[in-house]
Amino acid sequence: MADSADKIEKVIELSAPISRVWRALTDYREFGQWFRVALDGPFEPGAVSTGKMTYPGYEHHPWLATVERMEPERLFSFRWHHDDESAQAGISERPTTLVEFRLEATINGTRLTITESGFSSLPESRRIDIMRGNAEGWEIQSRNIAAHVAA
Repeated sequence: MADSADKIEKVIELSAPISRVWRALTDYREFGQWFRVALDGPFEPGAVSTGKMTYPGYEHHPWLATVERMEPERLFSFRWHHDDESAQAGISERPTTLVEFRLEATINGTRLTITESGFSSLPESRRIDIMRGNAEGWEIQSRNIAAHVAA
C-alpha cells in the first residue's frame, strides 16, 4: 500500500484470468457482491451510478459515483462523490476522488492496481479521516475481490 498526501495505491496479485477480474469489476451485480453495495443499475461511461452500501456498519451510506472509463480488461475508473458538509449539495458540487482499477495479465493471473486520488478536493476538516478510512477500506476490498474471483 503506497500513500501520499493525495493518493492511496494498492497492488494485488489475483489467481484469476484477466477476463474474470474484469467481469468482477464491471458487472454491477458482481461488483455489488464483493464490494458490498446494492447498485441500482449497470455501469456506463459518463453515467451516474447510484445505490446503497450494504457493508456492515455502513448501511446508512449512499453509493454515488460517476463512471469515467471502461477500457475492456485494462482500466475501469469512476469519480466517487463524497458527502459534502452541507449534505444537500447537488452532485456537481460534491467533492470527488478518482478510483482507478488497472489490470495487467501475469503468468499466474492478474495484477490489479487500485488507486484512489484527489483527496485534496475534500474538505480539509474531513480529508485525513476519509483518507485513513479509505486506506483501510481498500485493504478489506482487496481481500474481498481476491476471494470473489477465486471462488
